[in-house]
Amino acid sequence: MSDRRATLHDVARHCSVSYQTVSRVVNNHPYVAPETRERVLKAIDELGYRPNRAAQSLAANQSHVLGMLTFGIENYGPAQVMIHTEQAARAAGYDLIFVHTPDSRVESLRAALNRLLHWQVDGLILITPLTNISLDDVRSLSGDYPMVQIGLERGASVPSVGVNQHRGGELVADYLLSLGHEQIAELAGPDDWFDAAERHHGFVTRLGKANTAPVATVHGDWSSRSGYHAIKTLIAAGTHFTALFCANDQMAIGALQALSEAGRRVPEDVSVIGFDDIPEAAYLIPPLTTVRQDFAAVGQQGIAGLLQRIAEPDGEPQQTHIEPTLIERQSTAPRK
Repeated sequence: MSDRRATLHDVARHCSVSYQTVSRVVNNHPYVAPETRERVLKAIDELGYRPNRAAQSLAANQSHVLGMLTFGIENYGPAQVMIHTEQAARAAGYDLIFVHTPDSRVESLRAALNRLLHWQVDGLILITPLTNISLDDVRSLSGDYPMVQIGLERGASVPSVGVNQHRGGELVADYLLSLGHEQIAELAGPDDWFDAAERHHGFVTRLGKANTAPVATVHGDWSSRSGYHAIKTLIAAGTHFTALFCANDQMAIGALQALSEAGRRVPEDVSVIGFDDIPEAAYLIPPLTTVRQDFAAVGQQGIAGLLQRIAEPDGEPQQTHIEPTLIERQSTAPRK
């Protein structure tokens, strides 16, 4: 064939089917025989056919592009959500445009949203985990675009999808109590992050029901460095603890180093548990007990929720909770 762009008619002629049949395959219509669909897909591949996205968008009044406003993607959790959301969008036939906001100022939000809306997106996914990023500000800046928030803000008036962080904190408390630990320290995340606040609240609430409380709570910034320095400070202050809950695995890595330098054995002297189940967690010394978040499910449910919102913009906002799982490894043991 010549260098001109292949068309639906070219594909139809190549595999001896009608134009309408090829159109049904391209648009994923269910009523096409499997062998015919396979023939058409093979012809599409051989001819290098690519749908004319502009023409499709005009016909359907949709761009088939979704926008994602992100914050904190230098951290493992938000980065994983972004990756899996893009994969889910692509599987659903949509492109995903990312714009990162460096802070929570209204001016930064406006600039980021203007860049996204320039692409005439069909809807918005928000990774805005800070308590001081106002959803009211986002709504006022973005107008009536369908949107879904990743991460659960209590009482949110927009649809949201996220891991049940409160339940994650409860799992940690129940597990450490079951091992007989009563002197438990907490290395919490930044107190202006929804996830950190929810993990902390679930943890201390469940401890409270057992008539106990953390012997100390210190805050890190999610980094290994902050975890290292926070635990060095606790040890220098003479704080005694037989177990340590770290609000993410990166801070747990720093905590393990600080404990090692202080001659505290894990888990013989101190049981350590993290949160996230990063790929390296199983290969630390000792392998890290942690709470696993299903980031793939977050991405899939986030896209599904947004597409439903696009189809039914006046529907009742739904909050989807994905349950976390505790992964037991060798960094925790019964209290001696």
